[in-house]
Amino acid sequence: LEKESNSFLGWRALRMCLDQPELLITQLRAIYRASIHGKARIMFPMVSRIEELQQAKILLAQVLADLDQQGIPYNSNVEVGVMVEVPSAALMAQTLAREVDFFSIGTNDLTQYTLAVDRTNEKVAHLYDPLHPAVIKLISMVTTAAKAHRIWTGLCGELAGDPLATVLLVGLGVEELSMPAPMVAQVKSAIRKLTMEKAAAIADEVLGMGTAQEVRAYLKQSYNVS
Repeated sequence: LEKESNSFLGWRALRMCLDQPELLITQLRAIYRASIHGKARIMFPMVSRIEELQQAKILLAQVLADLDQQGIPYNSNVEVGVMVEVPSAALMAQTLAREVDFFSIGTNDLTQYTLAVDRTNEKVAHLYDPLHPAVIKLISMVTTAAKAHRIWTGLCGELAGDPLATVLLVGLGVEELSMPAPMVAQVKSAIRKLTMEKAAAIADEVLGMGTAQEVRAYLKQSYNVS
């Protein structure tokens, strides 16, 4: 790949695969062939507009047609979703939800793109905060759209493994959290402390807040996670 001055905003993920469809076709074909041996899902990364998803689904349909023609078995019930890591995807969640089976929110990149902060840059890393109200509102937009279209929402990134954020995420409607194994016990403990009704109430309160500091202080007070 050629060197780019700003690779985070450049030619990567689904953008690259749509420009070189043989790369995407090979991966999709492999996933479907493997799907008869165990559960598989397909998630398109860095979707920023509906046209990208629609183009990817055309290639997906082509793969299935080729497999059918060649008599190669596959599981026809593989779920297809998108990674929500670009603010435009969150803002367009109602439209994207009509096209997929699930959302997976990538909070690390979503936070960086939303706050215009490179968390690896020591001069601005202190501005990176996934509990910033803007990020929380985008997460809420995604889960609201998912509920409206009866699809599920997962979430990955550092926020998913932060016990302080657990009940907030559950209250917002996130149904699956992906985290490092050592964090599972703490997150389970945080979930057990409150009911779904209380979690939803906490989420509603947080959505009205203006700073990450206010959010963090309220969460600590609400369910005593240090």
